[in-house]
Amino acid sequence: MRLQNRLNQFQRLHLKTGSSPAQFTVAELAEIFCCSERHTRTLVSHFQDAGWISWQSQAGRGKRASLCCLKTPEDLRGTYLQELLKNGEHSAALQLSQLAPSHLNALLAPHLGGQWQEDAPTLRIPYYRPLQPLDPLTLTGRAEQHLAHTIHAGLTRFIPGDSSPQPNLAHHWQISNDGKTWQFFLRSQLFWHNGEPLKTAQLVARFEQLRGSARGKHNLASVVKLSQPHALCLQFDLDKPDYWLAHRFADLNCLLAHPDDPHIGAGPFRLTTFSPELIRLEQHTYYPLQHPYLAAIEFWITPLLFAQRDNVSCQHPVRIILGEEDELSQVKPVRRSTSLGFCYIAANMRRGVLSEKQAQKIIRIIQSSGMLDNLPIDHDLVRASKEMLPGWPIPINEDVDVALPKSLRLLFHPPVEFELVAQALQKKLAQEDCTLEVVYHAGRLWEDGELLKSADLLLGDRLIGESPEATLENWLQQDPLWASILREEDRLLQQQRLASIQQIPLENSRSEELRDHFYQWMSRSIITPLFNYQYQVSAPPRISGVQLTAWGWFDFCQAWVPPPLPQENA
Repeated sequence: MRLQNRLNQFQRLHLKTGSSPAQFTVAELAEIFCCSERHTRTLVSHFQDAGWISWQSQAGRGKRASLCCLKTPEDLRGTYLQELLKNGEHSAALQLSQLAPSHLNALLAPHLGGQWQEDAPTLRIPYYRPLQPLDPLTLTGRAEQHLAHTIHAGLTRFIPGDSSPQPNLAHHWQISNDGKTWQFFLRSQLFWHNGEPLKTAQLVARFEQLRGSARGKHNLASVVKLSQPHALCLQFDLDKPDYWLAHRFADLNCLLAHPDDPHIGAGPFRLTTFSPELIRLEQHTYYPLQHPYLAAIEFWITPLLFAQRDNVSCQHPVRIILGEEDELSQVKPVRRSTSLGFCYIAANMRRGVLSEKQAQKIIRIIQSSGMLDNLPIDHDLVRASKEMLPGWPIPINEDVDVALPKSLRLLFHPPVEFELVAQALQKKLAQEDCTLEVVYHAGRLWEDGELLKSADLLLGDRLIGESPEATLENWLQQDPLWASILREEDRLLQQQRLASIQQIPLENSRSEELRDHFYQWMSRSIITPLFNYQYQVSAPPRISGVQLTAWGWFDFCQAWVPPPLPQENA
């Protein structure tokens, strides 16, 4: 911090003088530094000793001295930044990095991507914004959710490309014939990240916490009793069958953090540093499943690196070079995918301003006008939606001969692309003599029911995990959106249908019923997907194990950074 303050003071001086010689009294310098004359003499002495300035004083109070800056603030920051990075003082380096984006990029580039330190592979990821504290029950961002699944483990888990729940802390589970009793058998020798043995009673305590939480209670709504019939067995007794239960236990809101500290987990990586500039994860030695190939993962929070990009948030969530600096010319995209998650528009039927016919007309305007294809967004990053999930097509509305209300209110939350959608829709509805008021909601979640009820149209997004149908079912169960926009009879119908669907043992049959339910809502223009994101990861040819997840990140447990090899004929 002292170095930071001295650099800031030197920057004040350099702004005044540049690199040209100048003459000052100590009093004049004190005004520049905004400090006392005594402290000014101390600063000048430090600057001179460090070789930052030349200083030739003259005897006598009030005499002018000759001063010349020998360095620039950018050069000094760059020098000290490099020194801190080489010494492994990453947090201090990032605090110091008040450089222009181009300079900062040049300095940081050799230290980012895949690196080997002390014979251990480390992945360093530059990120454009600060991250939320990694408590699974409070997270909204895509990066945070991916990290939470990396730090915490559930009874079950999903692996990329497989929608069926897989063993995690539980190695097996069994279901009674009536579907009302579920037993999960835990692995032996489980440990928390702090080295403490994981006990079944702690998981019981954590599940009881989840049952009482706003975001976790819906996953456990059918559970009437939780017990521990054996030291390595958890039993869940239900009031009605719930064949989504193993899926729910892999969900973000059922990740099992330590009951006394939500930041301590039992997943493949443990959190060792969390600061505004640096998040560091290290391999969890006692993780019971396959150990990651990477020893550590670091998120370097460097907004300045992204300052020159267009003001849109739908950047590829991962733009990482997994390799050494001399491989930059060989880097190419190795994985691309279209997100199953989507941005959507919802019509508030409960408010009573819009009729279904009017909502259908608005969706028809969006579909037929090509509005989404002409937004000022990089279309390598987004793609207009044709279906909600593969095989779940969005209905194409017929032309509806109905007048729109004279005014409507639209509410949208991040990402900022929604503002562009709202502005385009404003223009289209104005052609129909309908004034659209646009209101921005800063939160990533619809948590304010009264705010939702005040809007006729809503723009939001929905992340989809590795098990898409289970994610959408969970969305219907948990999101306050539905209680705010559905008429009471539709809300009750939805509750009844979801209760019926969860009691169907066959997963394919559950999925078909859920698809039919969403198709009804889409046909009535209550909910309509608008566009999906395009995910991409780049790496040099020799890098392997890069596998995209449903979150748009890649699986940190599978990525492999080979060690630097000696040059041939060296």
